[in-house]
Amino acid sequence: MKIKKSEIKIFIALIVLILGYFFTEGGEFSDNFKPVSNICNKEMKEKDYVQKYCKGTIEYVLSDKTRVDCLTDEYAIEYDWAHKWAESIGQSLYYAHMTGLKPAVAIIMRSPEDEKYIKRIQLADEKITIFRIKAYE
Repeated sequence: MKIKKSEIKIFIALIVLILGYFFTEGGEFSDNFKPVSNICNKEMKEKDYVQKYCKGTIEYVLSDKTRVDCLTDEYAIEYDWAHKWAESIGQSLYYAHMTGLKPAVAIIMRSPEDEKYIKRIQLADEKITIFRIKAYE
């Protein structure tokens, strides 16, 4: 049985996704998280950023009923908060595989310190295009 390169990438992406869940405390911020400024609109949710910045189809439904946050002619884009960087990798790679488009993430940054998560994505897979959304001044 020969394993395809794409199957290995999906497996690795799923492992990163699972590990990311645990390292981000189940997707919730730890108690010591403090935004750098009060400029960040605490009312805005991830979907609000998708609505504001997506230049394609929002919530594109795939054959397996999963949803791509934003589908353009070139990219399958997963929008996520910076601290959920690992999850965004797995989702973007999966959506790219399912659509035949390039993988991309739109990372919503609440402070300049969130740049560390961008570096982690770059280290994990250099083919993923990263769009930064700065939700701070």
